[in-house]
Amino acid sequence: MSISQTPGGIPMPIVRFNRGILVAGVLLAIAFQQPLITTVLFLLILPAVLFGKKASPIFLVGSLLFAKQNLTAATDSPEIMRFNNAIAAILLGAAQVAFLLGAPLAGWVLSGIVALAATIALFGFCFGCFLYYQFNLQRYRLFGRNTNGKA
Repeated sequence: MSISQTPGGIPMPIVRFNRGILVAGVLLAIAFQQPLITTVLFLLILPAVLFGKKASPIFLVGSLLFAKQNLTAATDSPEIMRFNNAIAAILLGAAQVAFLLGAPLAGWVLSGIVALAATIALFGFCFGCFLYYQFNLQRYRLFGRNTNGKA
């Protein structure tokens, strides 16, 4: 859907690495009943949302781990990746609030949604990408502008 060879894009090995970390982290947290693991995931994703890929610990580690593959890999749009990470951060942040308020079931459900979406994306359907396009389509219909603010 958003995969290309765009200069400045995020190489797919890093995109898959990001998704894998989310899935593995949430599954470990659920298995060990440790909400603190979801807190770590939230803190890993937050810099990417606030400051972009250069501030992302996952991007930095993935750049080193997959340096050779990244040279020829297809890329994903940084805007879509940031949007997806924002959704994950919102859900994981809400999970933290739920855990703090003594509603662990709600926290696990919110965390599980992140893991489910990341798992589905690993198998080829990016639900966050779908939401991104729907969001922009509806914004265009309402305001008559694309994401760049041009008519």
